[in-house]
Amino acid sequence: MTETATEPTDQLRLVAVHAHPDDESSKGAASLARYVREGVKVTVITCTGGERGDILNPKMREDTEALADLPAVRRREMAAAQQVIGFDHEWLGFVDSGLPEGDPLPALPEGSFATLDLETAARPLVEAVRRLRPHVMTTYDENGGYPHPDHIMTHRVSIAAFEWAADPAFAPELGEPWSVTKLYYINGFSRQRFSAIARYLRAHHRASDDIEQMLMHFDEESDRLITTRVDVSDYLDLRDDALRAHATQVDPEGFFFAVGNDVLHEAWPTDDYELRTSRIGVTLPETDVFAGLR
Repeated sequence: MTETATEPTDQLRLVAVHAHPDDESSKGAASLARYVREGVKVTVITCTGGERGDILNPKMREDTEALADLPAVRRREMAAAQQVIGFDHEWLGFVDSGLPEGDPLPALPEGSFATLDLETAARPLVEAVRRLRPHVMTTYDENGGYPHPDHIMTHRVSIAAFEWAADPAFAPELGEPWSVTKLYYINGFSRQRFSAIARYLRAHHRASDDIEQMLMHFDEESDRLITTRVDVSDYLDLRDDALRAHATQVDPEGFFFAVGNDVLHEAWPTDDYELRTSRIGVTLPETDVFAGLR
């Protein structure tokens, strides 16, 4: 029999599945901070260690410690971001696939996360879901949010784990079945969002080249559906602190900080999600991923 939590006194639980350390801070961190402070048990699960990532912060490209052992540095950065937001954290333990470049694209490294068969890659997440028993799970859409092989694989294992964790016939050795009630895609980058921010900046004579350039890369017809907008006005500074904790990956003067939080408060003060699947009835749009569960 598949368990599911229905008692209103149950502590609400959320699992956010991400590909690499830093993804949790750039995608939905403010809403995680809000939910932690509302008493929700939030667990971030990171599929890979980010071993094949580069040092993206130009100010740290000569950092000898980071260059010598980037995986260890990224683990410390992850721990620092965890402390800022306050979530629990687990590593699935897979190896970063890297982002292939060239024409034709080279093969992914043997044994890396995105090369694994789906069941092998999903089993640890199934075990985690059955043990943590979340009511809500968040992940990436089928394009990975952007087409990094590990992001696409994160989507695939999340969808599989959502289904398999609830199936008593699948791998009973991984724990008692658990049915996650709602599954969301993180929808942090949309034409709607950038358009609203650009309009606000233009109206206040503060146009941003970064935002105007982002508009050129987004088409409203390709926007994902936003079903759920979580007000994070009071948590934007925590998101920024979590981003800065990933010092090798995030330039404190770069894109993520191009628009001040004073602007976001007025123009677009939400973290956005797309409800992919719900095992309870819902009324859309929502302002809470736990709508129907509280």
